[in-house]
Amino acid sequence: MSNDCNEALPPKVIEGLRLFNKKQFFESHEELEDAWRDEKGSIRYLYQGVLQAAVTYFHITRGNYEGAVKLYGRCMKLLRDYPDVCRGINVGKLKKDLNVVVQEVQRLGVERINEFDQSLFKNVEWSEKRVWICDRCGTQMHEKNCKVSCPNCGNRFDCSDLNIYFD
Repeated sequence: MSNDCNEALPPKVIEGLRLFNKKQFFESHEELEDAWRDEKGSIRYLYQGVLQAAVTYFHITRGNYEGAVKLYGRCMKLLRDYPDVCRGINVGKLKKDLNVVVQEVQRLGVERINEFDQSLFKNVEWSEKRVWICDRCGTQMHEKNCKVSCPNCGNRFDCSDLNIYFD
């Protein structure tokens, strides 16, 4: 799993995370579901866990106590074995945020779920990791202060030129 965690996020996941952070949970779920379906490797379960977090929050916005608690359980099972950061997603923080949200939902109960304070919905934190591959020797390059260099052959460029090396 750790090797899977070091790869870059696909565009559909990035869009799903952006929608999640805009509190557009249904739309986030749709994008993440597409990414989950497209992915054949085991990392798909990370995407499924995040999409179920979006559905958990969606159920809360609709006053659906049972749906929120049920999806929360599924989501946490999927995210349980992932490290705190995977593919740039801060999974550890997401799990903590989900716990706070569902504890409040459970405190309110079925009768008062509509009183839920949506300011408790926190953004998913992630970094859009770029993967640069050297066109001269095929080695993964490293970026520092927008300067990208190859540790193997010394090839260099400025990362603001997105037309080259972006994989």
